[in-house]
Amino acid sequence: MLDLKLIRTETDFVKEKLATRGVDAQEIDDLLALDQKRRDLIVKSETMKANRNTVSDEISQLKRNKEDASDKIEQMKQVSADIKALDEQLTTIAEDVSDKTSRLPNIPNDEVPVGLTEDGSVELRKWGEIPTFADFKPKSHWEIGEDLGILDFERGAKVSGSRFLYYVGQGARLERAIYNFFLDENEKAGFTEVLPPYMVNSESMFGTGQFPKFKEDVYSLKEADETLIPTAEVPLVNYYRDEVIPTEKLPVYFTALTPAFRSEAGSAGRDTRGLIRLHQFNKVEMVKFTKPEDSWNELESLTTHAEELLQKLGLAYHVITLTTGDMSFTAAMTHDLEVWLPFQDRYREISSCSNTTDFQARRAHIQYRDDNGKLQYVHTLNGSGLAVGRTVAAVLENYQNADGTVDIPEALQPYMGGQTKITKED
Repeated sequence: MLDLKLIRTETDFVKEKLATRGVDAQEIDDLLALDQKRRDLIVKSETMKANRNTVSDEISQLKRNKEDASDKIEQMKQVSADIKALDEQLTTIAEDVSDKTSRLPNIPNDEVPVGLTEDGSVELRKWGEIPTFADFKPKSHWEIGEDLGILDFERGAKVSGSRFLYYVGQGARLERAIYNFFLDENEKAGFTEVLPPYMVNSESMFGTGQFPKFKEDVYSLKEADETLIPTAEVPLVNYYRDEVIPTEKLPVYFTALTPAFRSEAGSAGRDTRGLIRLHQFNKVEMVKFTKPEDSWNELESLTTHAEELLQKLGLAYHVITLTTGDMSFTAAMTHDLEVWLPFQDRYREISSCSNTTDFQARRAHIQYRDDNGKLQYVHTLNGSGLAVGRTVAAVLENYQNADGTVDIPEALQPYMGGQTKITKED
């Protein structure tokens, strides 16, 4: 959440920055007008309460002097009723101010390319050679998986609906090998593995920025204040919600393997086949809590680590910096890693690394004490390391052979019991 004081004192700056994210200046003006009304009412309420206290003292004095205080008592009854009504109005307005503020996205870093769509994202670097298939036309990962008998989309649809599947046999083993490889590599990089809850409450969804703006994109339980997590980022960031992290602990690195549940409400007709856009998928998430002065270096190290995972798998990729309009609601800057998929003949997102600065920490009230002992908000960062299903898709497509088999990347072979090739299931 943005600091309301910043919006008041640097209004033109905030308007200019948020305009690059599609926020109309009128939204800022409406918020500030409502905030000014709230502040005026606070002054009025405090003045009336001070007057009530003064008159109450006068009433007490009159009673001590055995004098008639009935007129002042009646007057104060009306004042008390007016104060109560004013305070109720203040509560409503304060909630409206908070709601409007909570719907404003984070302010983008100055180095983020400006654009309201994905067009204009800046490529930072490429790695790896794009594979060539001289003797055959590469197949899609879903066709490869179905032919090998390791991905079963038909039965997934029968049991759960579209965009669900079964991993079978060597497919399940490959998925398990990939996420165990990721977790081991993250541990080597200093991340503490966490096994978090898969359901969270509304306060947690608010803390990381999914609520209130994106309620339609999640799966919420009707009978309770619980939501199936859309990413492990939610329970990991909220681990320290409403807490002060001891300064000596910073930076804190967490990683977790969890399922992610997404309704994909806004993606009708997109990637309807395969593993790219599912309602349930596994993901290994990385989250960092840092001091503000360290967060930008931490973003680069987070991105570099995710790249190293792809390099060890031998998968070609590039890194891009997303535009102001394409990055997530909470992000101040996002680097996407996109892996090469031969069948689509293009790069596709496999990891997204973001610095959310103090945006989430302000919403979730996560603080630390600076060198002067003053409470400050930490900066939080998150990154996929990596989306497991998309990694499966990349391995199947990039390591496919003419005979329909798939070679297993060397880095995964120890996790597959030394197996070097996936062959057709009997």
